[in-house]
Amino acid sequence: MFKLTGTVKVLNNTVQVSEKFSKREFVVTDTSSMYPQDILFQATQDKCSLLDAVQVNEQVEVSFNLRGREWTNPQGEVKYFNSLEAWRIEKVGQNAPQGMPQGGPSAMNLDPIATPSAAVNTDSEDDDLPF
Repeated sequence: MFKLTGTVKVLNNTVQVSEKFSKREFVVTDTSSMYPQDILFQATQDKCSLLDAVQVNEQVEVSFNLRGREWTNPQGEVKYFNSLEAWRIEKVGQNAPQGMPQGGPSAMNLDPIATPSAAVNTDSEDDDLPF
């Protein structure tokens, strides 16, 4: 699980990709480092409605998973794609949900120089990984 706090820059409409699949893309600008980054996220299926309460220029905290997939084009070349799959979107500074640490969502920003593994959930002390 990863989290990112930033400002909503783009908020697209929901697109019905197929009869059983819909997605909604949005862009959040991360200004936590010297060079702001525009990060593309997508919400799928029932998560598309999470964006109904969000507007452009609002500060949000996005909880997301990193997804990757392989695709072979018609010429036989294998390509790889990544997507950031949003599963929770919270407005920053408005009625923090129950159980939120003191300091609110901004206290949970990713360290801008941390590696992605630093953002992995480490709540369990019963990890019996061999490495």
